[in-house]
Amino acid sequence: MTAILRDVTLRDGLQLTGKTLDTDRKVEVVRALLRLGVPSLEIGSLARPDLVPPLANTLDVVARLTPEELERCWLWVATPRHVERAMAAGARNVQYCFSVSDAHNKANIGRDTEASLAAMPAAVEHALNAGGRIELCLATSFTCPFDGPVDPQRVVDIANDPRTEGATDVVVCDTLGQAAPSEVTSLITRVRQETPERRIVFHGHDTWGQGVANTLAAVEAGADMVDGALGGLGGCPFAPGASGNTASEDLLFAMRPEWLTPAVLGELVTLTEGLLDELGEPNRSRAAQGVRSRATAFPWTVPA
Repeated sequence: MTAILRDVTLRDGLQLTGKTLDTDRKVEVVRALLRLGVPSLEIGSLARPDLVPPLANTLDVVARLTPEELERCWLWVATPRHVERAMAAGARNVQYCFSVSDAHNKANIGRDTEASLAAMPAAVEHALNAGGRIELCLATSFTCPFDGPVDPQRVVDIANDPRTEGATDVVVCDTLGQAAPSEVTSLITRVRQETPERRIVFHGHDTWGQGVANTLAAVEAGADMVDGALGGLGGCPFAPGASGNTASEDLLFAMRPEWLTPAVLGELVTLTEGLLDELGEPNRSRAAQGVRSRATAFPWTVPA
């Protein structure tokens, strides 16, 4: 497996938590993940703080990180103004996100998909003028909580729209975790073969227990980066039926990147355990459970 992991704990992972993390703790988590070797992180959002309180201190976190650290970090944005503010704060990478389905885009961002698409050239201009990078992020690429299945052709058409030019990556999101591996294979293949050459990112959820299988299917079909969250934390507050992200630990154990060792995985699990305990959230990672098992003859077990 050659795809890299982007850990999204501090954005998508925190969206539904009842408790919040202060800036110091978020910076500590960012630095711990980077130190352990996680290649890329999503560290926050410019969403309205009254709607998503756990992410209200995102720009405070950005201000505390070094330029070198920020090169490996991404922020979720939905408007050109978001991009402008993110870049002014020192961010280098932004994920311009809107939904393929109008109903979810209206619930999540307050406008239809066409309005978000029409605003993207201005968002791209702000990012590129600041020397940054911007992704095209397509939520509800498979199903919508309000309208049901999404036509794959609509995903392909948006990715081909000239208004998305300038995006370095395209993020294909199984926002509800309802896709099956065959559907992921088909859509990622189409995006790779039928749309402009960009890095392809797969963002999956584990609602129906297919998170790891779907992610591996995406990698086999050509995805270059995949998203996960510590302990399977997360979900979209504007998508009824969406549960946690695919667990970063599960994805890492499945893909086995060169930098991952049993000791590093054990440290990640320790980080997860402490974080989830603070937040009062369950640990959904099966690999994390395996790490703490009594199968001591297996090199990947690390006693607490």
